[in-house]
Amino acid sequence: MISYDSAELLAAFAKQRGITFPLLSDLGSATIKSYGILNPLPEHALGPNKDDPDLKAEVEKYVSMVGARTQMPGIAFPGTFVLDPQGRVTARFFEDFYIDRNTVSSLLVKLGSNAGSSVAATKISSSHLDLTTYPSDAALAAGNRFSLIVDLAPHAALHVYAPGAEKGGYRIVSLKMEPNERIREFPLQYPPSEIYYYKPLKERVPVYQKPFRLVQELLLDGTPASQEALKGKQDLTLSGTLQYQACDDKKCYNPVSVDLTWNLNLRTLIRERPVTAR
Repeated sequence: MISYDSAELLAAFAKQRGITFPLLSDLGSATIKSYGILNPLPEHALGPNKDDPDLKAEVEKYVSMVGARTQMPGIAFPGTFVLDPQGRVTARFFEDFYIDRNTVSSLLVKLGSNAGSSVAATKISSSHLDLTTYPSDAALAAGNRFSLIVDLAPHAALHVYAPGAEKGGYRIVSLKMEPNERIREFPLQYPPSEIYYYKPLKERVPVYQKPFRLVQELLLDGTPASQEALKGKQDLTLSGTLQYQACDDKKCYNPVSVDLTWNLNLRTLIRERPVTAR
């Protein structure tokens, strides 16, 4: 991790939090500037236009709900770069609110990794498919953007319908989350499908016949009101329903709904700055 904080401050932070991986000090924000992500809002918010309402709104969104402080100039816009071993940027993810942060495990899931597979999983088998589901992270803090993973394996000679098949009147595989006022839901992510030719009707429809993965991204709201509401709570339970219709080369079976539950621990959002030796 690279930070605009001093080496002394980072050393104190690592010691207090038991961090063992390297923390690099970008004093003067040289690296931040070279990546073009220097956040100028703290400096503007401490300047002559600090009372401008539009500036205040931008500061609340990209810096802090309580305004800028003197130690903030030099920070970056909230986001994450992914580099390969040669130092080349292979992916980047940026947020719309400074408290929002992708978890590392969720980022790895986006990149196709099985990160998070060490989290306790739920396995279910129906007459048509085998299902394994788990969250990208076992524990969350307010503002964390995370994922729910659903791995599906249709049984031999069966298929389920992919997006696009609804145009032909078929029920596509889907995941419907139960509403939760602390959770923001993003569109369900589907993998590429394949075309199935149904000879009796001479029609071609997108389906999944091989094992595939659905990823549901969610955000645990990080606003002050949500942080206050979550204070003292130790866990969070999310519920949803997987819906699908399976068919073989002769017939379609009745639609199926599978109720799913994910239990996550809640952890406190770290807000205080470390104390350095004087």
